[in-house]
Amino acid sequence: MGRYTGPVIDAHHHFWEPHLGRQPWLRPEAQIPFRYGSYEAIKRSYLPPDLRRDAAGLNLVGSVYMETEWELDDPIGEMRYVADLADRYRLPNAAVAHAVLRDPRVEEVLEQLAGWPLVRSVRNKPGQAPSPEAAATSPSLLLDPDWRRGYALLARYDLHFELQVAWWHFPEAVDLATRYPDQVIIVNHAGLPADRSEAMLQAWEANVRRVAEMPNVLMKVSGIGLPGEAWTVARNRRIVETLADAFGVDRIMFASNFPVDSLCGSYADIMGGFLEISREWSAMEQFDAFAGTVIRTYRLDPALAGESPRANIL
Repeated sequence: MGRYTGPVIDAHHHFWEPHLGRQPWLRPEAQIPFRYGSYEAIKRSYLPPDLRRDAAGLNLVGSVYMETEWELDDPIGEMRYVADLADRYRLPNAAVAHAVLRDPRVEEVLEQLAGWPLVRSVRNKPGQAPSPEAAATSPSLLLDPDWRRGYALLARYDLHFELQVAWWHFPEAVDLATRYPDQVIIVNHAGLPADRSEAMLQAWEANVRRVAEMPNVLMKVSGIGLPGEAWTVARNRRIVETLADAFGVDRIMFASNFPVDSLCGSYADIMGGFLEISREWSAMEQFDAFAGTVIRTYRLDPALAGESPRANIL
């Protein structure tokens, strides 16, 4: 089909102003273990005009804001901040909020979050073991009964769940998806395939294919940069093509994870890389990965995409 030139909706990115002090990990003195190494370069304001500037050359028509590890006692404040950005800049078009699912009072938070027009989903990172071997004795919170009690409330408020966890916890995710078949799970960052040795890639793929069997699970193709390496098509083609084959293109979403992944490459490197990898896909497959799946999943206005291969069914 050739390189896609249609509408793009960035399915996962952040906006922030570190000088406001609302993200503890972005404060000047903060230094946390970070999967890309030093992150001083992203301790700067990143707002909708910055995203539009970085996306120059693409037909960026919308975006989905992802929670930013804002202060834990103020999840509503983060959504108020995002709503103000949307009013001023017409971005983002949907938002993922944060809620501590094993908090005994989490339902109060979920009820309030569901009242914000932009909120479609919730992320609460469940933690992870440092290796596949350690996962057998160090499960994530996905198996914790208190955490699951909070998770079970999401459906009551029509909220999806965003799962960010290493692939070796995918068996736990399969159990979660099986026990709550009506709850949509959106896996973030491809299951974090950071070790690209052949043995690890084969194990990652086996776990990806197992979780992809769950019809209520979707996948974000994002956050697949590697520390100390430039983002390249050659380094990431296998990851993208495996995810597309396992899930089907109508269950994946391309996303920048900006500004975090600016530590690995430019917006053109990453989203342009996805354009190159998907060059031989059909027009409908390209549209789904860059816009259609995001529209359906996050209940966005189909008019964002204009005329599209799926315009008659969106």
